[in-house]
Amino acid sequence: MIALISSIPEEGKHLITQLRKNSAIGGKALFRGQLWGREIAYITSGIGKTNAAHATTLLLERLSPDLVILFGIGGAYPAGGLSIGDMAVAEKEIYGDEGVLVREGFRGAEDIGIPLLRKGRKKFFNEFPLDRRFLKKAVKCSARVAHVRSGPFVTVSTCTGTRERALELKERFGAVCENMEGASVAQICMLYGISMVEMRGISNIVEDRDKSKWNIRLAAENCQGAVQELLKGL
Repeated sequence: MIALISSIPEEGKHLITQLRKNSAIGGKALFRGQLWGREIAYITSGIGKTNAAHATTLLLERLSPDLVILFGIGGAYPAGGLSIGDMAVAEKEIYGDEGVLVREGFRGAEDIGIPLLRKGRKKFFNEFPLDRRFLKKAVKCSARVAHVRSGPFVTVSTCTGTRERALELKERFGAVCENMEGASVAQICMLYGISMVEMRGISNIVEDRDKSKWNIRLAAENCQGAVQELLKGL
């Protein structure tokens, strides 16, 4: 089984029409069905880290999928090689605001000294690497739909609404885009030992906030197209 997660139904409305609605689990809408010979379970989590972690845990505990695909829209950092409508695929997910803020600036969770997750002898603080096998497949499949780049993603609780802050995060983390759910899904998948891939359509450039410049519809449609190409190719 392959589990699909997006934060809101609008990010997956074309996929939803190909599935049947099941009873909700944990108060979240769940859709089930077969796509290209694969059993699919698709949940809409709601926005933010807590909703995403809750949805991921429900799927992993109750349905035991072999792969989690997190998809939706995201904002690209300036001068990062991505434009509106392009696709981004995560090499790793980074918590952008878990840590300590001191006079000299932000320091990650390592500065606290307590890891967010221990897995065997490994300690994970802000960063969670994603499965490189599926990364390569996702990049290849996304390229059939739109221009694509892979790189680190940053997960934030407060969406960036100024160009100054966007450039700060881009420089600090070397990231290509930001979102509000990815790192929490990556953490839960790492905890359970389940492979994950994250694909996002670019709806906007992260700069001084002006939603009139955004194209959420194009980003969502391109991302769904890329997800479908990946499902066909698995």
